[in-house]
Amino acid sequence: MTAPAAPRPTPIPASALPATAFRGTARVRFGDCDPAGIVFFPNWFIIAHGIVEDLFRERLRIDFHEMHATRGIGTGFVHAAATFMRPGSMGDEVTLTPLVRRVGGASYALDLHIHRGEEELVRLDLVTATTDLASRTSVPVPPDLRAALLRYQGECGQENTP
Repeated sequence: MTAPAAPRPTPIPASALPATAFRGTARVRFGDCDPAGIVFFPNWFIIAHGIVEDLFRERLRIDFHEMHATRGIGTGFVHAAATFMRPGSMGDEVTLTPLVRRVGGASYALDLHIHRGEEELVRLDLVTATTDLASRTSVPVPPDLRAALLRYQGECGQENTP
């Protein structure tokens, strides 16, 4: 017997996301696409990661690169899932909106919405573990990062569900 499929999320218009949320933009490039001119699905994760780095710098006020290179704290995905709602095409200007869903002991979860205009193209479910890069073991979310994530989550009107 096959388990029933999980329900597909309903697309959310861009204007329905919190007005206080961080937003970044990206242009879909030739190299992001397959031969049909549609975004090759793993490239959404690459595009999204760039916006996560921008979120750190511009909104959380934490230097993503310094955290990794100097502090030795890694932020690798332990879960990454996508719901594809509409295809993105070469030349599209997209808006990416990361929202903090949860801040736990040694991980945090983001929902990252990707829109073309009001139309949601992709929704990413990303869970990131914080690790000591030298020992390759999980460590608690650093206090400054925890505080920044929780502050941002609150600014977006969301509640933490650890």
